[in-house]
Amino acid sequence: MTERFVSETLSRADAEFELTLRPGRFDDFVGQGKVRERLELSVAAAKGRGDVLDHVLLCGPPGLGKTTMAYILGAAMGANVKATSGPILAKPADLAGLLTNLEKGDLLFIDEIHRIQKSVEEYLYSAMEDFAIDIVLDQGANARSVRLNLPRFTLVGATTRSGLLSAPMRSRFGMTNRLDYYSAEELRQVVERSARILGVDVSADGAEEIAARSRGTPRIANNLLRWVRDYAQVRADSRITREVADQALAMLDVDRHGLDEMDKRILSTIIEKFGGGPVGIATIAVSVGEEPDTIEEVYEPYLMQQGLLARTPQGRTATASAYRLLGRAPRAGEQRELI
Repeated sequence: MTERFVSETLSRADAEFELTLRPGRFDDFVGQGKVRERLELSVAAAKGRGDVLDHVLLCGPPGLGKTTMAYILGAAMGANVKATSGPILAKPADLAGLLTNLEKGDLLFIDEIHRIQKSVEEYLYSAMEDFAIDIVLDQGANARSVRLNLPRFTLVGATTRSGLLSAPMRSRFGMTNRLDYYSAEELRQVVERSARILGVDVSADGAEEIAARSRGTPRIANNLLRWVRDYAQVRADSRITREVADQALAMLDVDRHGLDEMDKRILSTIIEKFGGGPVGIATIAVSVGEEPDTIEEVYEPYLMQQGLLARTPQGRTATASAYRLLGRAPRAGEQRELI
């Protein structure tokens, strides 16, 4: 489990645990200052007009707060939030059932919106633009189209792969916001807030240590806090200090850069088996025993942000920083540009 701590945390969220820690208001949401400011302004403007909020697209790596922000928008607008995800909407009838049950002002949240089927996506176009959908009744020569008007609603879409969204879909969102990785200071605030809610005794340097290893991601910070809390309860009289956090996270194989065993396996595979690259993502996935989508959505963004991995038209390459991190030097003929 430890070698896949990051992917387990980001792909299999503990709903009850996250709900306990989820901020319910803009004022409680740490980080993403510019995004928060823009959304607060949009909410104030919509409420001032007595209108629904324009459709919002939230982009960014997993675990940064896209779902939380959607629920905060709903609360700020005084709207009911109805949530679903792209893979669940397998056919147009699934979407039609959701849309026809909306009430005026409702917020429809679609997670992983880039994974919606094309046939379903096309139904969304008229729903977002005209607040209406066309339903086809009967078949063959008797087929006819009936237009159903919908109450005005807000669609909030969340995606980790904005590049996979079609241009027509993207153009129908009134506002697109990208959530970026958090700073260590912002994550320290997240850890301290979560510790207060959970009743955990954590020192300032203990919170800093957890934050520094959370790879810029609040969901990871909260899950690391939970692990360190359990470690401290058993081995440190329930008090989290820097030393205790360091010992607990070492047991979890999360290093001081926030990298787990799978991160290092990806980098070492590129370096040792493929001469530092370039190598295709599918080949890497087979070599390390992980799904290509998981590598692209979970591991790759952080490795690139840390300057350890580069993406080229020919494939992925390990950078000079990756060689140094793993204590290796390029062999003759390998990645000469790194030397």
